[in-house]
Amino acid sequence: MEAVAEGLWRLADYHEKQGELGKAIKCLEAICQSPVSFFPVLEVKTRLRIATLLLTYSHNVNHAKSHLERSQLLLKSIPSCFELKCRAYSLLSQCYHLVGAIPPQKQLLYKGLDLTNSAGHELSVKLWSCNFNSQLANALIIEGDYQNSISALESGYVFSAEICYPELQMFFATSILHVHLMQWYDDNSVQQAVNKCDEVWESIEPEKRQQCVGLLFYNELLHIFYRLRICDYKNAAQHLDKLDAAMKADLQQTQYIEDLNKEMNALNQSLSRSDLHYKDRLALTGKHAQLQEQLRSITRPTSLSKESLEPGHFGNVRRTYRDKLELAPYPIDGEWLPKSAVYALVDLMVVIFSRPKGLFKECTKRILSGMLTIQEELVKLGIADGVRAHPSFCSATRSSPSFYQTCCEDLPRIPRRPASEPLMSLERGRRFPPLLLAHDRPPRLGLFLSGQQEVSLQHSAIWMAGVYLMLIMQLLENKVAIELTRSEFVEAQEALVQMKNWFLRFPTILQACESMIEMLRGQYAHYVGCYHEATFHYIEAAKLTESKSIQAMCQVYAAVSYICIGDAESSTLALDLIGPVYSMMDSFVGVREKTSVLFAYGLLLMKQHDLQEARNRLAKGLQLTHNHLGNLQLVAQYLTILGSLALALHDTVQAREILRSSLTLAKKLYDIPTQIWVLSVLTTLYQELGEKGNEMENAEYQCKKADDLQRRLVDAHSSIHHIELIDKVRLEIQQLKGVDIKRAGSISLGVDLDIPGSIGVSVSTSSLKLMDIDSGRRGKRKI
Repeated sequence: MEAVAEGLWRLADYHEKQGELGKAIKCLEAICQSPVSFFPVLEVKTRLRIATLLLTYSHNVNHAKSHLERSQLLLKSIPSCFELKCRAYSLLSQCYHLVGAIPPQKQLLYKGLDLTNSAGHELSVKLWSCNFNSQLANALIIEGDYQNSISALESGYVFSAEICYPELQMFFATSILHVHLMQWYDDNSVQQAVNKCDEVWESIEPEKRQQCVGLLFYNELLHIFYRLRICDYKNAAQHLDKLDAAMKADLQQTQYIEDLNKEMNALNQSLSRSDLHYKDRLALTGKHAQLQEQLRSITRPTSLSKESLEPGHFGNVRRTYRDKLELAPYPIDGEWLPKSAVYALVDLMVVIFSRPKGLFKECTKRILSGMLTIQEELVKLGIADGVRAHPSFCSATRSSPSFYQTCCEDLPRIPRRPASEPLMSLERGRRFPPLLLAHDRPPRLGLFLSGQQEVSLQHSAIWMAGVYLMLIMQLLENKVAIELTRSEFVEAQEALVQMKNWFLRFPTILQACESMIEMLRGQYAHYVGCYHEATFHYIEAAKLTESKSIQAMCQVYAAVSYICIGDAESSTLALDLIGPVYSMMDSFVGVREKTSVLFAYGLLLMKQHDLQEARNRLAKGLQLTHNHLGNLQLVAQYLTILGSLALALHDTVQAREILRSSLTLAKKLYDIPTQIWVLSVLTTLYQELGEKGNEMENAEYQCKKADDLQRRLVDAHSSIHHIELIDKVRLEIQQLKGVDIKRAGSISLGVDLDIPGSIGVSVSTSSLKLMDIDSGRRGKRKI
């Protein structure tokens, strides 16, 4: 009977290689359904392979789960078979994870750990302990139990150290850093986790580091997230350069492997010819061997060979090269995100660093690259027109907390990729991944903005769809910021409408984006001069988030809009918003909130005619912005106000120097409102100095820019999207019949997407001319 089973296994191998998954599974299930009993071990191995095929190639998690639960029952009667029991625990844990059954998953993993604790000290035992601890950490994160999650990861780190496996140590070190970034209890703990990653990475031999591509991407991205959070942009840029170079090298290697495989296939076709001459066949055979060796050298494991462990499959299954960024060896075999998502994330990081510097051409290229990559992946997941249903999604949202607890205030909230087998990477189970902000214009992309809704998705596809949907929202967010900076208001409208449509189609997956969309609506309204509407959307955005950082930024933005309105009541409301943020600005990690509130507070002091104090606060804010953020738009606006103050204090020499610097920056950014603002102050300066020639030339240029801006504003106000974007109503999500999708506020545990850098708190020029300041009715109440 074992020969029959072996034959069916080999037939299943053949069908799998041909891509005929259904036939492969039927061959294997014939063993399980045979009226003649096979040995229990043989049936267990067969069911494990069926489950592996289902989890690797399909969304049929329940079918896989039933095979694994049957395998567990069979294994209870078998005293040995340590490896099979561990594989069954691991794969069944993955199934529970996919369906959101976290309590039974945890119970199962504790059983797996008990098994490994009593099994001895062999290498395979330690590796399975690492597997179970990693999955347990992931399950604990979903329940918000960060401390025990870190404890599980630390246990895995100890086991990996005991077997002297630095690559595995690096996996656990980076995972620990990731959890620290998510919960950020204190700065020292996060810094120690960063230092530990650096220490372990340096302990890996340089040759092996080159093979640990997945760990390299994971480690560098986490370092970038950390540096963004503490506003250390200078050091973060170094990590980004390394990451970008690694991505390009990996793309080249991937292409090289594809070329080798194509050449190999061509050789196989030639060798299959019956009329091939002996000498030609001999030459082609030699070439074939060379190609095989080249492929083996590229795809070989880092430290331990999979063949050193008991094979996971019964029979002779060919292990093919998989195009993924592995973080750890078998039996962990995990990855953080699929390679395409990592590539899109790198593009996003480049945009985030390039946008504040005004490098819009590079931003355009990267946004387009990321959007096209994500578009292709969404099609593979079935996110296209005309697809509907799967109400189990909604029950899943009710059964577990929303995906991404605050990882970093200044970085995209991206969950980890589910491992194909058998490990669930650190954050895998969170089904609602969370996001960020940005600058230049890619071609308009029609990104499936009609048709499918989130209840259409297969339950097991929700997590991966969430990753790509969050990435596309972040890229669009950056595009909105770029177009607003460049006064391309119609283009900003289109990108913002795309974001709104994505959110309306996938309101639960993209729940954390609602606050960000409201903030962007506020920024759009502010830029087109609708300040009352802007304040409404900023305040609504603050209500929709639990992030203190985002709430603070929304309050600052709303305060600036109130200042631009210009009347006494609005100035009082602005002060009421700024006061609480000003009192707690030193409590935030980094200086982003501090620079913004100093900007707004300086404006209020100007309206109170407390010019010297305003100058001191604004100078401090400018220094922080220049040293830590490098946001040229915010620097230009700081300089413009300081130039106005210098003029009011009769320091014309400094005023001229400052204003010229500001105008240079505003031109670099194509920031027309700031240019007009600077030009208006320069005109006043030339009037005071009696420089008629400069005054007339400057006024003429100012008039030209004002006409340009007016034309853009008319286009924006006449657009069909203008009213719906500025309207003082929040987005209305249509409840799907028979489906209860909870709102973000009711299932979110701090799941908020932060904006990494202000796109500039634009101020109307008329409201800030010193001669127009009306402080008489306000009094001198200060913060």
